[in-house]
Amino acid sequence: MFLAGPETERLTHRAKTEADAAALYALNSNSDVMKFTGDVGFESEEQAAQAIRDYPDFERYGFGRWGCYLKATGQLIGFSGLKYLPDLDEVDLGYRFFPEFWGQGIATESALACVEFAFRSLELTSVIGLVLPEDVASIRVLEKSGFQADGEIEPDGMRALRFRVTAEV
Repeated sequence: MFLAGPETERLTHRAKTEADAAALYALNSNSDVMKFTGDVGFESEEQAAQAIRDYPDFERYGFGRWGCYLKATGQLIGFSGLKYLPDLDEVDLGYRFFPEFWGQGIATESALACVEFAFRSLELTSVIGLVLPEDVASIRVLEKSGFQADGEIEPDGMRALRFRVTAEV
């Protein structure tokens, strides 16, 4: 089980703990952060803590969406990582960061590390990224991380662009 994810020059990735509930609540309550996710934010810190306690992916699949922490301070600045999507039988790269960390290359740094982890540690052959068409910044992150457009899907009735990166053989 990969509770710890990749490290980069500026970032560490690890499973979130209940100590992260306040930050996770703040992240998922930020309207700018949630604008292009299609998700509903948490109603309380306790709901965020419960979501952390109930998160099944590490146990079920051996990987998941890690908390993303600045090495210099240990601060949780968002999350990033891999999620198995059973309906699609695909592994999806997802990321979400506080706005004060946008535009610094952090999402791309994290995405590249997660993709490398997927190929080297998990021995996956491809990873997808799903993004709403109007989320131009996330599309740029995927493209900078080696993903290429790979069609459209409608998960949960929302039109999403699918991007894909494949392992070099």
